[in-house]
Amino acid sequence: MSKQTTRWSQFLVLITVFFFWGFVAASNDILIPVFKQAFDLKQWQSQLVSVAFYVAYTVGSLIYFFVSKAIKIDVLNRIGYKNGICLGLVISALGTLLFYPAANTGSFALMLSGLFIVALGFSLQQIAANPLAIVMGDPSTGAQRLTMAGGINNFGTTIGPLIVSIAIFGSVAAGGTTASIESVKTPYLVLGAVFILVAVFLYFSSVPNHIDLEHLAAEEAGDSGKLIHSNSAFAAFRYPQLVLGMLAIFVYVGVEVSTAANLPAYLEKDLGMQTAHIAPYISLYWASLMIGRWSGAAGAFDVGASMKSLLTFILPFIAFGVFLAVNAIAQHDIKPFLVYAPVILVMIAAALLSRGNPARMLLYFAVCGIAALLLGMATSGMLSTFAFTSVGLFCSVMWPCIFTLAIAGLGKNTNEGSSFLIMMICGGGFVSLFQGWVADIVGIHASYWVGVACFAYLAFYAVAATRTLRRQGIDLDKLASGSGGH
Repeated sequence: MSKQTTRWSQFLVLITVFFFWGFVAASNDILIPVFKQAFDLKQWQSQLVSVAFYVAYTVGSLIYFFVSKAIKIDVLNRIGYKNGICLGLVISALGTLLFYPAANTGSFALMLSGLFIVALGFSLQQIAANPLAIVMGDPSTGAQRLTMAGGINNFGTTIGPLIVSIAIFGSVAAGGTTASIESVKTPYLVLGAVFILVAVFLYFSSVPNHIDLEHLAAEEAGDSGKLIHSNSAFAAFRYPQLVLGMLAIFVYVGVEVSTAANLPAYLEKDLGMQTAHIAPYISLYWASLMIGRWSGAAGAFDVGASMKSLLTFILPFIAFGVFLAVNAIAQHDIKPFLVYAPVILVMIAAALLSRGNPARMLLYFAVCGIAALLLGMATSGMLSTFAFTSVGLFCSVMWPCIFTLAIAGLGKNTNEGSSFLIMMICGGGFVSLFQGWVADIVGIHASYWVGVACFAYLAFYAVAATRTLRRQGIDLDKLASGSGGH
């Protein structure tokens, strides 16, 4: 396998879209309690915000799949990857326009429709951007590049709840704790304008429009590879790593989103916290994903092994510093969050033990996620709260691990496989809705057993994918090490 250098000038432009996916997704967790109060919703009804947003990914992926079959050529191969991302940004911008009439009329249905269209655009962006991030350099560091992109995504998730909370609860500093539905429209209309600007910038950038997926698959498999070749309409489904990976994406996004989406209700009911004061804890949850992904991104840099190990320690604490800084700027008390540092060390240890193998990392982090949820349910108060927020740390690198495992060796079927994986992002909505329903029956605290079940499947997939890929001639340890001197 030949060593390739990461094309940083192109990659840094590409990851701007990852930022906005995170900004909007995390901001939904601020909208949930606001809508719950304003529209007098039950816990499961409030989770319709997550359902509308994440089901749109499934709808978008289905549209992508059937249009590709109808025109008998992959959509992105026809219009180009960069053009696909730009089109997705324009669709998302159109969705933000619905927030204006929705806010003026106080319509929950229109609010959900706006979120649905925003995420519909995100689905096309994700189908194009994830494979691009993986191929922009050495295949052996593809997962780490995707992790780095995820770290930028989670910079958006860290500041999104804070900015949206300030926009909605503008009078909190003066003692206000209630929100007007009309105050929701401003941040989303501004986002729409930014989406258009980013689309124009990206269109004139050097980000490639086309990539060679067959060459990538051959490099992954090596000389002894046993690639599957098929021209059938559902060729991608012949790959077990993809089929099992689809369910893995479903439950991974499910546990990631449902843990955060139900956290406001836990803070309100069990800790007596006011809605206006929840934002820092939501920010910490999503910052935890940023912390973990910045640690995992160390492997993407073209430096020696010792420097990569050092960066694995340094980068997550820089990310933690970013969280503390933005909350200090937002005038929140950051002292209670300093005790979170030892939990970050646990995550770093799990990352180092994985030695860059995506399956091993997925397994270790799934086990840590189970432990965090069990601790959260067995305790109360701030210990329980920090245990639940630490789920973000252990979800942090799961997306690139699962995505890398699921599309490994797919070759010309990579785009189709990618669209199927993006389709399963709907798990964020359905698992959140299910946990909300469970919470209405047994309480928020005990409802986190749903997340334990999700992590258990992810541990299974880590083992199953390793065996499947080995049978196809893909050795994950060799791929992680580069096999070519990287």
